[in-house]
Amino acid sequence: MSKLILTSEVSGLGSAGDVVEVKNGYARNYLIPQGFAVAWSRGGEKQIDQIKAARAARELATLEEAQSLKAKLEDTTVRLTVKAGREGRLFGSVKTEDIADAVSAAGIGSIDKRTIELAAPIKAVGRHEASVRLREDVVAAITLDVVAAK
Repeated sequence: MSKLILTSEVSGLGSAGDVVEVKNGYARNYLIPQGFAVAWSRGGEKQIDQIKAARAARELATLEEAQSLKAKLEDTTVRLTVKAGREGRLFGSVKTEDIADAVSAAGIGSIDKRTIELAAPIKAVGRHEASVRLREDVVAAITLDVVAAK
């Protein structure tokens, strides 16, 4: 087992600044090469404090702001225009960055692409669901309307 410090949020594992223990292969082959974690050390306490401070700065300042953004996100259907074939299959898939850009373009607010979670890759036009973790205790459900570009 490897002891790691997470540098960004990993779904199902923890948030930035958390110290976690994972299997050696998962750490060596995925978390560390992708930049999601660094090896834990005794001197890592300073690094943990810096990571948590940066995460707090990125998080929405207050619970009220997060609740109001959640209400806006859940009341609005976000429209994404993407290239698609004749049967409605996309050329590629919709990325979390595309969703964050569409939310900003709709005038709802700005969200971090790393906080968006998709249940499955979006590879066809139609209505889809995604969730956004605004704070550790506030999660908003977004309805996405994916349409083909003309």
